[in-house]
This record gives sequence, structure tokens and C-alpha cells, in this order.
Amino acid sequence: MYVPIRPTKIYEQVAEQIEQLILSGELRSGDRLPTERAFAEKFHVSRTAIREAMKLLEQKGLVEMRPGRGTRVIDGTMQAVRHSLGLMMRVGQRGNLLSLVEVRELLEPGIAAMAAERAGEEEIATMREAIALMDEHLTCADSYIAADNSFHRALARATQNPVVLSLVDSIVDLLSEQRKLIFMVSGGPERGQVHHKRLLDAILRHDATAARETMYAHLRQVRADVASGLDPTEWEAENARVSSIGEDV
Repeated sequence: MYVPIRPTKIYEQVAEQIEQLILSGELRSGDRLPTERAFAEKFHVSRTAIREAMKLLEQKGLVEMRPGRGTRVIDGTMQAVRHSLGLMMRVGQRGNLLSLVEVRELLEPGIAAMAAERAGEEEIATMREAIALMDEHLTCADSYIAADNSFHRALARATQNPVVLSLVDSIVDLLSEQRKLIFMVSGGPERGQVHHKRLLDAILRHDATAARETMYAHLRQVRADVASGLDPTEWEAENARVSSIGEDV
């Protein structure tokens, strides 16, 4: 029940101090950090401790180490989140696609409604371009999915809320995996385009209610196509897993 307290290692203390400087804004993305030797002198520790601290910070997505070019601060947290979620998808295999549909049903109707109220010309132009590209690549999965991602990212950007955009960016790899499955379902890309065009129309009219309802309809289509793309046994097992969650609480 209890975990014994262990002394904090020197490199962890060094990493914690540097992390706090980054989080507080004293060190910003793009700033180059001192050399190992300079850091060792500042902290009165060995260069090995500094090296291990940098590795720990790199794992957290806070710095980037380049041999011969030093270490600089980066905003790599989103990449770290995407990597973690991608790993979760691979470990859980395709059953997690239903969980992703549920997350989208929670987030995206609200995103669509907010985008309808706030979208600017730049975001609308990006949506138009994405829809045109999807029309041109209904038989090319990679190109269609790239344009599909661009369309939904433009919707998120149209909310003018950077946190919303960060949330969408954090699951873009998972969305790509889901879209690959849907693309293989007969008529999946074409059905998606019907909803994309209706969403754009609602955005152009700044009709938040229509945008929300259209996104709900789009996600119902996504749910149905994911069900068609999964093996029936996989789908039934995942439905049973999700249904049992409430019973276990």
C-alpha cells in the first residue's frame, strides 16, 4: 500500500530545476541551453549528471539534443502526447477505435458550433481546399486522409481557441488510423464528403446549430463505417467492454 521514500537522484534534481525554468517561461522554445561543462559548473555536479538530466527532459518533450549542435528548448509536449496515444492504440489494437468515436462525439459537435460562430476567411479557404482535394482523391487513401485531417484541423483552428487546436492535434495520428479503416469501407469516403460539404455550408452561414447537428450526423456515419470495417467479433467485444464500464463503477 505504501511505497518507501527514496532519495532523489542528482540528475533528477537538475532536470526538475530546468523544467521549472521552462514551465515558468524563463527559458523559452528555441533557447539554446549552456554546454554540459557550463551546466556542471553552475550546478556543481558532474557532466554525467547533466547528461542524464538532459535525457530525462528530452523524454518529456521539453528539450532537443543534437550531437555537435548542443541542446535547445522545444515545445515537444504535443509530440509526446501523440506518441503516447499512438502507443495506446497499437497496444489496444483496433478495438480502441470505438473509444475514439466516443471522444469525437464529445468534442467535435461543440467544435463545429464554435467554428461556425468564429471562422475567418483563412480557415474557410482551407476547408474549401481540403474538400476539393478529397473530391479529387476518392480512390487514394493517403491523399484523401491528409486532406480530411486538414479539414478537421481547420475547423478546430476556426474556434480561435488554441487549447481546442492542441486537443485535435494530439489525436491526429489516431484519427488517421480511424480514417484508414473507414476509407476501406465501400462508399465511406463519399459519405464523408456529403457531411464535409454540409459542414462547410453551415460554417459559411455562421449557423452554429446546423454545424453541431451536421457534425453529429457525420459522427453517426463514422460510427457505422467503423463498425463495418471491424471484424464482427472485434466490434461485439469492444461494445461489450464499453457497456460494462458503467456497471463496474
